[in-house]
Amino acid sequence: AEYMGDLTILAAKEFEVASGKKAVVVFVPFTQLRAYHRVQSRLVRELEKKFAGKHVVVVGQRRILKKQTKKNHKKQQKIPRTRTISAVHEAILEDIVYPTEIVGKRTRVRLDQSKLLKVYLDPKDQANQEYKVDTFAAVFKQLTGKVATFEFPVSQ
Repeated sequence: AEYMGDLTILAAKEFEVASGKKAVVVFVPFTQLRAYHRVQSRLVRELEKKFAGKHVVVVGQRRILKKQTKKNHKKQQKIPRTRTISAVHEAILEDIVYPTEIVGKRTRVRLDQSKLLKVYLDPKDQANQEYKVDTFAAVFKQLTGKVATFEFPVSQ
């Protein structure tokens, strides 16, 4: 499309979402993520038309560096915060729900010590994004291995 300009796509993966539906995750260079955000609504709309009913999610390709241990302590520098596993998982979460904003997060620890992340999305986008919350959860689980539920907080 004419609005794409010199934007590149690194990879696209298809993930199984609940009840036989599929979602396409498009990986883009982290450096171009800002430019993608400018055209994302149009781009996603076009791609969803093209992929006939599959949800499309755009995610930046980020690098996770290993923690420093006794075995790999050759490098002297401290790991940048943006390359830690926590920071990358947080950023993936932000990418998945874009253009909606995250207004709150809660981690619920169940009795069997498993964790459930509850993510609250901006209620003003509820009409546009509500049908995608299952997709968000499935894609986040596939990319990070963490269980998350996406909800819109009920306003008083």
